Amino acid sequence: MLRRLHKDQPASFEFTPANLAWAKGQISKYPEGRQASAVIPLLWRAQEQHGWLTRPAIEYVADMLGMAYIRALEVATFYFMFQLQPVGSVAHIQICGTTSCMICGAEELIAVCQELVAKAPHQLSVDGKFSWEEVECLGACTNAPMAQIGKDYYEDLTADKLRALIGRFSNGEVPVAGPQNGRYAAEPLSGLTTLQEFESGKKQYNASAQLAVDIGDSVKRIDGTEVPLTTPWLGVTVKEPAKAAKKTAAPKLAALADVPAAEPAAAAKAPAKAKPAPKAATPATPAEPASGLAAALDHAAKAGTKPVALAAARDGKGDDLKKIEGIGPALEKLCHELGIFHFDQIAQWGDAEVTWMDGNLKGFKGRVTRDKWVAQAKLILEVGVEEFLRRAKSNDY
Repeated sequence: MLRRLHKDQPASFEFTPANLAWAKGQISKYPEGRQASAVIPLLWRAQEQHGWLTRPAIEYVADMLGMAYIRALEVATFYFMFQLQPVGSVAHIQICGTTSCMICGAEELIAVCQELVAKAPHQLSVDGKFSWEEVECLGACTNAPMAQIGKDYYEDLTADKLRALIGRFSNGEVPVAGPQNGRYAAEPLSGLTTLQEFESGKKQYNASAQLAVDIGDSVKRIDGTEVPLTTPWLGVTVKEPAKAAKKTAAPKLAALADVPAAEPAAAAKAPAKAKPAPKAATPATPAEPASGLAAALDHAAKAGTKPVALAAARDGKGDDLKKIEGIGPALEKLCHELGIFHFDQIAQWGDAEVTWMDGNLKGFKGRVTRDKWVAQAKLILEVGVEEFLRRAKSNDY
């Protein structure tokens, strides 16, 4: 199925402060130079914030992770969990149409959506509150037919039950998710026939439905305030994510991987800068020393030899450094700030220059070595950009 970006796009996107703190926490799970591994959760959070995944959001996430835009777009268009067009402001309804649900009445549920929401999938209802689509198996076959409404499963549905659910959602209610026929989870409707010793001590709803009720995270979009921001691998817990910038954990979160925001406006909303340690020699001294790989890269920043820099691009026009795989707009801008504008500058770097650059690309440390910038630049000078791009598809450099 061909998936394209929607024709109407907002002008910009940036994470809220709470979501930015969360995003940096996710990025910190991965080793230096592997931040792109966080692309799926960051795209998902961007979708949750806006409602659907826009081109500015995809590019914003790509910039945060130092990815080429096309790489982030490939992920967004491959996974059907990402909605590339506007969805209902209240809920997007996904009707499972695979075998179990189909033979149990999924077509009747689709008919209800066509009646109450829109004739065709991925169209907004007249009031803009709902949209719907048919999807492949959602893994709740025992509770067929079912639908995912927002983030939750509503199971054991009938046409009348779905019609009633849509009406309640439209009125501002949030019906409890889970089976809609009186079952607790996926046991026989008549009750457990085995494992009956587990009947006592149950909470009011099954685990997933109970969690949605407890933290108020059901049909609404995630905004970062639902649960504490935890990064146990860093020893950081922020109990009020929306105020992360004011917490003592902020220095660690702000410097997780030196991850820059996509645009200056977003950077201004990032968690607060690290407070200087008492009696620090200079305000720039961080509250906590770097360790592990970060320390090694900080050491590398002081080692090596700074490449020959230019005050400006020759003849007022630099090369398109983004042709080098691994360099996106954010990295290209950083290269310009360091006086690097041309392929031949990069091609001339030796080990000492590479070491210096790897240690001084704030937010992208180690990228020169990882993405083979020098080899790519040399090949561009040797065969030209078009031939280089052809070979780059097979990493033949």
